[in-house]
Amino acid sequence: MRLFVRFVIVILLLAAILGGIFGYKYYQMGQMAEQQSQPQPPAEVSATIAREESWLPEIKATGSLEAVNGIRVANEVPGVVDNINFESGDRVKAGDVLIRLNADIDQAAVRTRRAEAQLAQQEFRRIEDLLPRQAVSQSRYDEAKATFDAALARVNEAEAQLNKKTIRAPFDGAVGLRLVDQGEYLATGSAIVEINMLDPIYADYTLSEKELSRLNTGYDVAVTVAAVPGEAFDGKVTAINSSVNPETRTVRVRATLANPERILRPGMFATIATRQPEPEAMTTLPRTAISYNTYGDFVFVIEENDEGDLVVNRRTVTTGNTRDGRAAIMEGLEKGERVVSKGLLRLRAGQKISIQDEDKNQPEDQTGAEMSD
Repeated sequence: MRLFVRFVIVILLLAAILGGIFGYKYYQMGQMAEQQSQPQPPAEVSATIAREESWLPEIKATGSLEAVNGIRVANEVPGVVDNINFESGDRVKAGDVLIRLNADIDQAAVRTRRAEAQLAQQEFRRIEDLLPRQAVSQSRYDEAKATFDAALARVNEAEAQLNKKTIRAPFDGAVGLRLVDQGEYLATGSAIVEINMLDPIYADYTLSEKELSRLNTGYDVAVTVAAVPGEAFDGKVTAINSSVNPETRTVRVRATLANPERILRPGMFATIATRQPEPEAMTTLPRTAISYNTYGDFVFVIEENDEGDLVVNRRTVTTGNTRDGRAAIMEGLEKGERVVSKGLLRLRAGQKISIQDEDKNQPEDQTGAEMSD
């Protein structure tokens, strides 16, 4: 009996404790529901007005620098390196001797061919003198002339072969690292040194086919490279490919830049901005007013509801290039509309707001100003 009484007491105590816990939780939930049912205070934001500016647009792309002339010099005939007449990094002129291969055998061959040609010439002249006196036949004269002509051709062939043992610079430029050593045997086509013409230099890049209507030869370009931060190199579009790549729907473009100090080098990664000659009117906003999203960029437009309160509505926009912290709005917003410029993260569509500060300053005409991504 006593056990039963104790069991009942324990059950009652547990029931009382659990009831208290559930009652307190119920009370808390009621308080939270009451708080949530109360109207939220307006969110404090900063606002700005979409304004129209006159910008000189740019089409930005990435590409690489290419030498106007750039090759890896190689030998046409095999041989052993006799002389090296340059050092790595030298500047050379067209025709300068880079290396000479051993040419002892070729020089001997030239002397042999010249001797043969001299003998053939003497024989031809003797027969030529006899022909008017009809001491030799016409066929004998023709045979002697052909033998002499063939001997001269063999001399030219031997001299050409000898000249190939001297490797010269094909154009003005700067040589790279020497790839051969004194006394080394070079098989045909062995790389000797790289040579590049550095001034001027090309910037090759691709643009979408939709940009073709905004592109023409003679347009100015500004090129930047990571090796020289903060500096832009000016040039002009000199060629546009005659066809569009059917796989990528892009067209190759080439600009030519002056490079007198040889700062720019072939192979450098470059950012190329193609400037258009005529300014365009752009609706712009501060970049802080735009929420950039994988599924589309948007802004919060400030409007009045039926009660006269300020509320925000989310609107998708298409952004363009940027300049000086402002972005061009290509679609989705008109000039003069008011949007939230700061505090976007805590907003939701239809939320009431109060404006703490507003930028209403309109800029002076920006015609001719540059525009960049």
